[in-house]
Amino acid sequence: MVKKSGYKSFINLKYKPKKTDLICQFKVTPAKGYNFKDVVSMVAGESSVGTWTEVKTMNPKIGKTLTPKVYYLDTKNKRCRIAYPIELFELGNLPEIMSSIGGNIYGMKSAKGLRWEDIEIPKKMLKSFKGPRYGIKGIRKYLKIKKRPLVGTIVKPKVGLTESQHAKVAYESWLGGCDIVKDDENLTNQNFNKFKKRFLLTIKLLKKAEKETGEKKVYLINCTAETKEMLKRIKFVEDNGGNYIMLDIITLGWGALQTARNFTKLPIHAHRAGHAMFDRDSRHGMAMEVIAQLARMIGVDTLHIGTAYGKMSGGKKEVLHIEQEIESSFTKETKENLKQRWYGIKPIFGVASGGVYPQIVPQIIKFMGNEVVIQAGGGIHGHPKGSISGAKAMRQAVDAVIKNKSLNEYSKTHKELKEALNKWKK
Repeated sequence: MVKKSGYKSFINLKYKPKKTDLICQFKVTPAKGYNFKDVVSMVAGESSVGTWTEVKTMNPKIGKTLTPKVYYLDTKNKRCRIAYPIELFELGNLPEIMSSIGGNIYGMKSAKGLRWEDIEIPKKMLKSFKGPRYGIKGIRKYLKIKKRPLVGTIVKPKVGLTESQHAKVAYESWLGGCDIVKDDENLTNQNFNKFKKRFLLTIKLLKKAEKETGEKKVYLINCTAETKEMLKRIKFVEDNGGNYIMLDIITLGWGALQTARNFTKLPIHAHRAGHAMFDRDSRHGMAMEVIAQLARMIGVDTLHIGTAYGKMSGGKKEVLHIEQEIESSFTKETKENLKQRWYGIKPIFGVASGGVYPQIVPQIIKFMGNEVVIQAGGGIHGHPKGSISGAKAMRQAVDAVIKNKSLNEYSKTHKELKEALNKWKK
């Protein structure tokens, strides 16, 4: 058995967190032969100033100023809360913050499972990041949409279309009533669909759709790439009339995301491609709630959060909490979650996406409210009459809910919605 003498001093249940402390909540599943409290102390120590044994280089000053405190234990649910002194971190450097907290602890054999469930970010740390440039109010102002949910789509199929085919699908989607069209996570600059050509053709048709519909439209082109190449693509979009960019924030990396936010004046859509590698296992990894809060802190403007009703994993409780974290100025502390005050950091849109089709629109809006982007791929382009009709059906479904009418009632005078209801029967 590994000696735990280096970890004994990290539990202090009488400690009251300071306003400057960074607080993390973990769910800890000890490995066979290990005690819950011992493992919790190991987590606190290994993510800060501790190690597996006593070291002669430790001094009282380090112990006093930089030692985190495990101040809350829920032995029944194997949950703990750790307050980290802000002095442990380099402000404005999220890669360092993430390396400090999560860099070593997941490899500890004393923990069979370790789930980083939530985070409470202090004001001083929040203010060291720029936060969203536009947020909900800014995006609504640009699109001139005051209250209703925004309607978006992903060009389908994900890959394989030529540049002109892609642009045509985008155009038809805008023409049918979509506010937003985006690339999918795996379309960047492939031989069959080059980034620059795709953008120029698509943005040309965006302007055409705006004239024909009298509505503002946005195109979220995927600029994900090696950091220098990413910046080149963002600049190209800026220089050629683009109005939004998309980034795969997990695979891109936190540092590159910060670079993009600091570089561009365009809104940023955050695709969470790869998130389930971290957050799907309820006993291990990092919860989507943490990812969402960090993304808001860095400064994205819209973020995939799931639907609780579509094809992707994520229950109602999880999706609702994520939405609260990114759209509220303050979330209350509960037995399961930490509180968070955002100190003026702008709220951002949650994007309900993944297996969305007209029939579940009422459920999404009832559950998530109007401050949401309802985004469908197959649920639009799979319409029997094509993408224009599919976009019309989705927009009609949203309009029906806003007008407090059932989809069946509304479909009597809206054929596209009726056709969609007939195809996708519950």
